[in-house]
Amino acid sequence: MTGSPAQEHSRSGPAQEIMQTASTAGRAHTPQRRPGILYPVMLIAAIAVIVFSIVGIATMMGWLPSALSGGAAGKAAAASAASCDDCGVIESIRALPVKGQGSGAGAVGGGVVGGVLGNQVGQGRGRAVATVIGAGAGAYAGNEIEKNLKDSVTYQIRVRMNDGTVRTLHEPAQPAVTVGQKVRITERVIAAPG
Repeated sequence: MTGSPAQEHSRSGPAQEIMQTASTAGRAHTPQRRPGILYPVMLIAAIAVIVFSIVGIATMMGWLPSALSGGAAGKAAAASAASCDDCGVIESIRALPVKGQGSGAGAVGGGVVGGVLGNQVGQGRGRAVATVIGAGAGAYAGNEIEKNLKDSVTYQIRVRMNDGTVRTLHEPAQPAVTVGQKVRITERVIAAPG
C-alpha cells in the first residue's frame, strides 16, 4: 500500500507518530558543525597580541613619533629645559670600592710584633734568622691589615646632560639622588633643578 505521506501518517496511528518524534528529536538537538573558524575569540586575541607587539617594537626602535604636547604648558617646559645648560638626568649610580693606602704605621707595628715573636724561636744563629723573618712577615702583615682597615667606597654618578653629553661625578657618601631624577650640576655638586 502506497499512498501519500499524509495518508500514511493518518493510518499509522499515535504509536507510530511518537516513534517518529522520538527519532527526530535526537537529531534536532545535535549541534551541526559549520565550516569556518573554530575559535573566533582566540583568533581575535592572537591578532591583538600581534598588533600590540608590532606597536611596542616600533616604539622601542624609534619608528613612531614621540607625543609632544602642543599646549602652552608643554612649550614652556621645553623652553625651560632647553635654557638649562647645566641640567641633566641621572643615568647611573655605582658603588666603587677604593683600596686603602698604608701610612707605614701598620708596617712598623707589625715588624716589631713579628720580630719579638721570631726572637722566641730557636737558639743562636737560628734565633737571629727567625727574628729577621718574623720582622719582615710582621711588617708585611701589618701593612696589609692597615690598608684593609682603610678601605672605603666612593659613588660614581653618571649624568646625561640636556645637550647629550655625559658627566661623571664621584661622591664619598651615598648620594641623595636616584636614577632617572632630573638634577642640576653646580660647582661639582648635584642639586635639584630650580
